[in-house]
Amino acid sequence: MTRRLANVTLDNLDDLPGTCRRCVFWELSPAARLRGDRAADPALEKEAWVSATLLEWGSCGKICYVDDYPAGYALCAPPECVPRASAFPTSPVSPDAALLMTAYVLPEFAKSGIGRLLVQSVAKDLIKRDIRALEAFGDAAWTEPACIMPADFLLAVGFKTVRPHHRYPRLRLDLRTVATWKEDVEAALERLLGSMAPEGAFRPA
Repeated sequence: MTRRLANVTLDNLDDLPGTCRRCVFWELSPAARLRGDRAADPALEKEAWVSATLLEWGSCGKICYVDDYPAGYALCAPPECVPRASAFPTSPVSPDAALLMTAYVLPEFAKSGIGRLLVQSVAKDLIKRDIRALEAFGDAAWTEPACIMPADFLLAVGFKTVRPHHRYPRLRLDLRTVATWKEDVEAALERLLGSMAPEGAFRPA
């Protein structure tokens, strides 16, 4: 099997799993949710968000292909571009960090290292852009695939809890550590994220 990573763009957005392609959980503000607002066309809303984020900030995620088949993806953006980010009890995201919104690996590719590879690739891009950290909200009671990643997965790939919570802790991956190492960035990321393949965390126990 050959693996290939690509930036999320408007051209490959349809390669996201169907449910994820139409999901605007992160892109819709909490206030809009309280008002009962719903995107008239969630797929168009998603496309508009990706387009705006690409223009304002640049690359906002990665898709991993296995033999040209989309096997998983991750989305990342500055917290100010993510309306949902302010809704968590452990917000706000630190001002020096980007937000890893979500990551998903298709069940048939579980335990293959793709989740760690996606986080590594996102982190590598952020280091090149002089961003100091990557933060994420985890779900400590995760049981099945959802918009919020399992906290156990984030811990398994090197994140540390910076604000505990019984359900939605905020976790952080400090990228300054990589910048201080003398090795190649990819080798340093391997050390930071470890060599395990934690995709089992994406599957219900």
